[in-house]
Amino acid sequence: MNPHYTYSAILICALAGPLLLSFDKKVAFYKKWKFLFPSMLLPAFFYIAWDIWFTDMGVWSFNESYILPIKKVFNLPIEEVLFFFIVPYCSVFIYECIKCYFPRLKESLIVERIVQILAILLFVFAMFFCKRYYTFVTFSLNSIILFLFFIFRNIFRGLDMTVFFISYLFTLIPFLVVNGLLTALPVVRYNDLQNMGIRIYTIPFEDIFYGMLLIFLNVWGYESLSKK
Repeated sequence: MNPHYTYSAILICALAGPLLLSFDKKVAFYKKWKFLFPSMLLPAFFYIAWDIWFTDMGVWSFNESYILPIKKVFNLPIEEVLFFFIVPYCSVFIYECIKCYFPRLKESLIVERIVQILAILLFVFAMFFCKRYYTFVTFSLNSIILFLFFIFRNIFRGLDMTVFFISYLFTLIPFLVVNGLLTALPVVRYNDLQNMGIRIYTIPFEDIFYGMLLIFLNVWGYESLSKK
């Protein structure tokens, strides 16, 4: 295979399973597309802007050998733009499967306490690594959104934090596989001066929370639209 198709091939493989299973009779995720696709737009716009900024800042860069040789969207490969739609699609699909197959799963006080502690820890680490852009921005944004969840519960109505975190644990498996491929080749190169320098295999630790925020925003929008 032409190496220029590498990033796009990874995305197609990631999407294939969830897309085909969307027509499963029990989950019938395709019936929820009318809520899903509009909910993707604002998070994607935000993440694309964030991506453009960090690419310009040299926080990360893209290996020209593994991306399509076509005109970029500002400084981003077209595959990177599609990433912010394909990953949320797959992640919200997993979230919907958890809700469908485990309908008795409800909010847990233990999970809420864990999330509150996580929000505090993320804030502390963000302050400690305030000079490292990827760590500071990623941890700060996650901390803020988690605090807002507990302060303004009415705004986040319909989003069950317990279901979200359990589904995110399942999502982490394919998410880490995809990111592992992207960082091992590497399709995406990270500047370790802008992160903590801690890697899970070849994946920066911050990627876990970068992905968590992306999925949280999509699930929140999805639930908000579906509950109207």
